[in-house]
Amino acid sequence: MLLEAPVYKELFGAVEVHEVQKVIKLDTQTKDVGSFTVLNVPREDIYRTLEDIAIVVPMRNEKLQLVDGVLKAIPHQCPIIIVSNSKREGPNLFKQEVDLVRHFYNLTRSRIVMVHQKDRGLAQAFQEAGYTEILDENGLVRDGKGEGMLIGVLLAKAIGARYVGFVDADNYIPGSVNEYVKDYAAGFLLSESEYSMVRLSWRHKPKVSTRGLYFKKWGRVSEITNRYMNALFGLATNFETNIISTGNAGEHAMSLKLAEIMPFSTGYSVEPFELVYLLETFGSWGKDSHEEVYDSGIEIFQIETLNPHFHEDKGREHVRSMIVSSLGTIYHSKLATEDLRRRILEELRIHSLIGEDEEPPKPRVMPPVETIEVKKWMKTLEENGETLTRFEV
Repeated sequence: MLLEAPVYKELFGAVEVHEVQKVIKLDTQTKDVGSFTVLNVPREDIYRTLEDIAIVVPMRNEKLQLVDGVLKAIPHQCPIIIVSNSKREGPNLFKQEVDLVRHFYNLTRSRIVMVHQKDRGLAQAFQEAGYTEILDENGLVRDGKGEGMLIGVLLAKAIGARYVGFVDADNYIPGSVNEYVKDYAAGFLLSESEYSMVRLSWRHKPKVSTRGLYFKKWGRVSEITNRYMNALFGLATNFETNIISTGNAGEHAMSLKLAEIMPFSTGYSVEPFELVYLLETFGSWGKDSHEEVYDSGIEIFQIETLNPHFHEDKGREHVRSMIVSSLGTIYHSKLATEDLRRRILEELRIHSLIGEDEEPPKPRVMPPVETIEVKKWMKTLEENGETLTRFEV
């Protein structure tokens, strides 16, 4: 793969944020390109790294045709982890998903682990591990994408993955999913730290109009979140910046070493919260007990994809909720000043997203999973899980 060389980065404590690198060519031969501005990531290195990346696909009541395309696009080397929160009665969409995945496995022999988010055995595994922050008032795992991602991280750790990546199940272009995962691998190969994250910036996000497809550069949520995320970063470093282009990067991946020491937030705040947490925690030396993280540093790569991102339209209310949750994460950050908070309130009120006397909600945060003994957690899930299914040769 040919990528723009990672020339510029900004530092805040132990956190390194690299500027966006564009994909120049997806597949190349392994040889020197003769340019200091272009980096060739060897094809064989990418495919070798894919074996260490578990791909988590959180889903809830998605169209089966889209799920089928996403699964078929994930490189065969990657183990797949499906965490579903789909309906199980009237109609039983989860059963249809299981049937789809079983058929996919019979055709491909891909390595797959699948579980339902509301599985009582899964809740029991968390209960016995003493990790009750993920459970609701009924003793089951709460609804939410962040909860599904956290389950995916633990399953990735249980099967021995070195990295964990996330892809949405509602993508209309399977080829873009294939690229996403290879972009993850390329980013990890560029990293010199065991604590690394790769966040994807879509080249375009097409919109359907009366004149056909319009290839919009930024979605509305991303445009707003990135603006205020950069403002927060600038306040922290005392230098204005536009380094962050992936505030809402649903498609992203990280090393397991980083994933297990990070808390996860719930709802639509999960992706921006990751950045805010890293800046708050590792932006100043000695704020966290993980001394090895300060020694190694945290590298955040941002890669602009070659493929556009064309996904299911979840409606206006979905967009509104994402904006409120994303800006609420920045608003409640310890790094935010009163002036930044005032600007965020004005933004939200101008668009009638909150009332005059309201504040955006503070994200609910689940603690890191590093305290969970994953072997015991997995054993409890295997013994009591009613929906856990493992497809493997």
